[in-house]
Amino acid sequence: MFEELKNFLKSRKKLNLFLIAVNILVFFIMEFTKQQNKFYLGGACYTPYILEGEYYRLFTSMFLHFGIEHLGNNMISLLFLGDYLERMVGTWKYGVIYIVGGLIGNLVSVAVEMHTGRYALSAGASGAVFAVIGALLYVVLRNRDRLGETFGKKMVFIVMLMLFQGFTSTGVDNSAHVGGLLGGIFLGILLYHKKKITRGSKMDFGEYVS
Repeated sequence: MFEELKNFLKSRKKLNLFLIAVNILVFFIMEFTKQQNKFYLGGACYTPYILEGEYYRLFTSMFLHFGIEHLGNNMISLLFLGDYLERMVGTWKYGVIYIVGGLIGNLVSVAVEMHTGRYALSAGASGAVFAVIGALLYVVLRNRDRLGETFGKKMVFIVMLMLFQGFTSTGVDNSAHVGGLLGGIFLGILLYHKKKITRGSKMDFGEYVS
């Protein structure tokens, strides 16, 4: 069992694993030091404080989670979907999609709260996760001739299911989810360039859909 887990982790892309590790580490530091309130108040996304100049919250909030279930849901999604995307676009582009997409999600959330006048403390990697999903959706649809229509439809279904789950749950920052998704699609369009298959070359997409 341990050896299988070790081999599984070795097969994963490194930046994605690093981001997952950082999220988990921050969570357990908060748990063991009993400083949850200090971390949340000091780093979570809260529009009035951001408008006063605490812009760093747009970034730090992406690595804070409200409970083990919140963390687990985001990290499990990232473990598989993030790995696929990093393999397809490369390490540095994946990093840009994750960070910038997450920031876009938070900025959309701030803009919506400014419009509605209803403010709430929010945190979590879900905006970045949705950015990963958005970019992956774009990449998959661009390569549907190689991956097949079925895989593209599955990705669309996953996106719709996750959005539906968010909109039917309480205490969820759906603005960050939608913003992250749209940001991810935009960044995918900007950063991903479909490789051409030339005579004598081979592109194996099987590892991405296995």
